[in-house]
Amino acid sequence: MNLWTQADSNKQRSLFLIFGFVVFVLAIGWFIAYYYNSPGIFIIAAVIAIVQSLVGYYSGDKIVLLTSGAQEIKKSDNPMLWNVVENLAITAGLPMPKVYIIPDNAPNAFATGRDPKHASVAVTTGLLERLNKSELQGVIAHEMSHVGNRDILVMTVVAVLVSVIALVSDIFIRAQWFGFGRNRDENNGGGGLMAIFGLIAIILAPFVGMLVQLAISRKREFLADADGALLTRYPDGLADALEKISSYKAPMRRVSSATSHLFISSPMGAADKDSTESSGLAKLFSTHPPIKERINILRGMKV
Repeated sequence: MNLWTQADSNKQRSLFLIFGFVVFVLAIGWFIAYYYNSPGIFIIAAVIAIVQSLVGYYSGDKIVLLTSGAQEIKKSDNPMLWNVVENLAITAGLPMPKVYIIPDNAPNAFATGRDPKHASVAVTTGLLERLNKSELQGVIAHEMSHVGNRDILVMTVVAVLVSVIALVSDIFIRAQWFGFGRNRDENNGGGGLMAIFGLIAIILAPFVGMLVQLAISRKREFLADADGALLTRYPDGLADALEKISSYKAPMRRVSSATSHLFISSPMGAADKDSTESSGLAKLFSTHPPIKERINILRGMKV
């Protein structure tokens, strides 16, 4: 799959995810409205689905940057970082993205935005402190590849929508814990069965969100590694950067499971980073492919 095919695929996938999210929230809203015997709840669910879809598309990047504590910089704030981003944007034929720095010792980076014209690249202070210029170029090239193939739209929309799904599920589960909403006739067998199925669906909703993350996370990291290496013509730069990033075991200070798939490496800390190197369920449910595997592929590249 080439860059343009991947970009077109990601556009279609983004629309599919937004449509699927709207349908999913409407289904949950209908169930809750039925369970509480309150049709107004379905209307609220419809408003939430539409508004959050628009927010995810137009402002999802701002939400992600805000929650990560990223601070936008100018060229004078960090000329070296700015020049690396600018030069790689020119090489890739992409508009200059906004540049952000996250005050965090954990070395990491991500890109976000809805398209190349509205893209942002964020790196942590820990990344800037630990990487040399060629390694930094490898990381930025990786992130610019996400921008070029439109991964950023898919990943940003998923980050926002997964958070909303988890929130809706949590609200309903807490309502059941405190005994609200038992207005339906409990002797109604069909209604009781529907309530059971609905409860199961809502409890599993966060896991559905996690599966969506996994579906879009792994393959695009390998592709961004390859495209980034081709952009710099120096695969070892990114390979060396990944080795340094993976050696840092502490989690980022402001980390969320909803946004972890955005980063070049898992921001969750040692437990999650170690799971990417293992096999079985831990490896299956990791949002990132094994770093050792990524490094080996990069070391074997001939550019």
